[in-house]
Amino acid sequence: MNELLKEKVVPLHGQSKTGRAGLDVLLTRQSCLPLNEPAPVDEELALIFDAALCAPDHGELRPWEFAFVRGEGRVALGDILVAAARARDPDAPETTLQSHRGKAMMAPLIIALGANTQVHRKIPEIEQMMAVGAAAMNILNAVHALGYGAFWGTGVDTYDANVLKALGFKQSVRLAGFVFIGTPGKLQTPKVRPDRTDHVREWHGT
Repeated sequence: MNELLKEKVVPLHGQSKTGRAGLDVLLTRQSCLPLNEPAPVDEELALIFDAALCAPDHGELRPWEFAFVRGEGRVALGDILVAAARARDPDAPETTLQSHRGKAMMAPLIIALGANTQVHRKIPEIEQMMAVGAAAMNILNAVHALGYGAFWGTGVDTYDANVLKALGFKQSVRLAGFVFIGTPGKLQTPKVRPDRTDHVREWHGT
């Protein structure tokens, strides 16, 4: 077996302490719920979005569109989610409707991830969607690096045209979900990760 697959801790040759610290951010990130105040302040939020815009982007098509919601804006978002749920099912019980409203209050800061893809002769849509996914991952890592927690969620509201429109996105945009951001409400137990031997192999040319 390749030595890489046998090692539990990959040795870093010639890496600076800064580089190791950056890897520790990646290796310790995990999804967090519940999320409470405080959320990132404006200066931190600017860094988070700058990190998102460093994602790989074939052809520099820049398919990213983000809308963030905080403060009283979450109340309005809750109204939108309830209205959308009611439109999908006019007979939905009140408890179901209010569960959608609760999503808007799951964290003090919410980022809607918009994917503004286009038809391109060289760059397929899937590559543009991957660029949006990469930007979302950069957001999650930046949030973690700044000492906060985050959760990337999708669900039925992500794919509802009424929600998309109400958030001010163009009809051509698709939502890739919502990133909920705040301070973890409880101590996070380190997550057990998959064994790399189940997912990695070296190809020898035959």
